[in-house]
Formats: sequence, structure tokens, C-alpha cells
Amino acid sequence: MQKAPRIIAIVLVVCGAFLMVAGGVTYYLVHRELADEKIVVSDDAETLAGDEVDGPFSAYSEATVIKVHASEIADGKTYAELEQDDPRRESVMTSSFLRASLFTSVVAFGVAALVVGLGILFILVGVALMGLDKRSAAGLTSVREPELDAPPGESAAPSF
Repeated sequence: MQKAPRIIAIVLVVCGAFLMVAGGVTYYLVHRELADEKIVVSDDAETLAGDEVDGPFSAYSEATVIKVHASEIADGKTYAELEQDDPRRESVMTSSFLRASLFTSVVAFGVAALVVGLGILFILVGVALMGLDKRSAAGLTSVREPELDAPPGESAAPSF
């Protein structure tokens, strides 16, 4: 059973490395797909105006601006509140779809970053477990058993 900590540590390090690579690749793919769309944050955005939408902050900023524009088009009404024959309904619907797509990319960036962070955590725990296993194998962390039979006149309390 002494090999179990080392095996677990190796599995943690390998899984951590895989998670880091998978999260990094996912982040890059979402970035590249957004950049390929050539979307630019509207000039009237509160933040990142004029920047290319290729990351989570610019995607969020553009989604926020789209909401404002859709609200202006529909006089403050949402898609569901507009009459079915209202000619503005299609524009507001398209705005909702665009916002949903941008928010999906924001979530994808967040999940990718979370996976990279978990990969780092797995690696750190694996390395720590390997270190503890080596110390244990070297006998550096031996625990002294308390002496239960003390000589006469001494306390039988354990000393550490």
C-alpha cells in the first residue's frame, strides 16, 4: 500500500497537466472564433469602445451595448413584450440572439480559465503528495509512540 500515494500523486500531476492544456486550448479557440467574426465594440460602449471583440471583457461590453440598442429600438420593451406583428420584433430578436452568443463566449472563457486553475491546483496537490511520500519513505516524519509504562515517580503522560 506504500505505492498508493505515489500513484495518486502521479495521476494528479498528469490530470492537472491535461486540464491546463485543455483549458488553454479552449480559451484560445473561443478567442480565435470571436476574433474571426471581426466584431468591434460599439463606440458608445462604456468600456473598451472601438476594441475588437476577442476576449471575455470585450464580449461582455458589446453584449451590454446591444441590450441598450435593442431597448432603444423597442422603446424599452423586450422581445416577449412586443406584439407579434410589430416590425421591430425581428431586430429585437436578433439582438437577443447576439447577446446570448456573446454571453456564451464569456461563460466559455470563464470555464476555460477555471479548468486551467484546477489543473494548476491538481499539479500542486500532486507535487505536495509526492513530497510527503518521499519524507515518509525517508523516515523524517516518524511519530513517536507515547510511553504508557513510566518508571516510578514519572508521569505516564505522553511527551511530544
